[in-house]
Amino acid sequence: MGIYSKYIFPRIMDSALSGRVIARYRQNLLAQAQGNILEIGFGTGLNLPNYPKTVKKIATIDVNPGMSSLAQARIKATGIEVAQHLLTAEKMPFEENSFDTIVSTWTLCSIADVEQALSEVYRVLKPGGQFLFLEHGLSNESKVQFWQNHLNRLQNILGDGCHLNRSITKLVEKQPWQITQEQQFYIKDMPKAVSYMYQGTAVKT
Repeated sequence: MGIYSKYIFPRIMDSALSGRVIARYRQNLLAQAQGNILEIGFGTGLNLPNYPKTVKKIATIDVNPGMSSLAQARIKATGIEVAQHLLTAEKMPFEENSFDTIVSTWTLCSIADVEQALSEVYRVLKPGGQFLFLEHGLSNESKVQFWQNHLNRLQNILGDGCHLNRSITKLVEKQPWQITQEQQFYIKDMPKAVSYMYQGTAVKT
């Protein structure tokens, strides 16, 4: 892992995704989190202050050690017990049917084999468990899609593997769970190419 990925990019992402507007979306999504919780793509811990007060412990995975080091202050501030795992989502060490809730925010855009990662999420989620996701991706507007496709290679470099043009719903639908909630929208006052969001809940039946 290079200097940019380990030291510079984590700070860029921490700043870009720490605003009040985005925090409100986090709170809305995480209000449903309960039971034994796994967060993939934990990053710098920006979700931690937005979990319900009933959440006392979570397990997390992230492949970037630079993200993990920045998360320590938030872990101490929230008091949530965090069992951190430095690894990729494509192959998780957990047993089948281990978690009641799995959370992914601004993560599926940058996983190399995202279909395999979602297969793993499905595997370790308990029957009746919920997968909560809040991700940016491919717009429903053709003009925006044009720019997303043309800027994707540059975004992949600057965003440390991030893709602008992934259809999150189509990816999630490849697993045999039931999507019980799903909405797509733009976050206001942000460029459309990076602000088209997918927020939803998928339940393992």
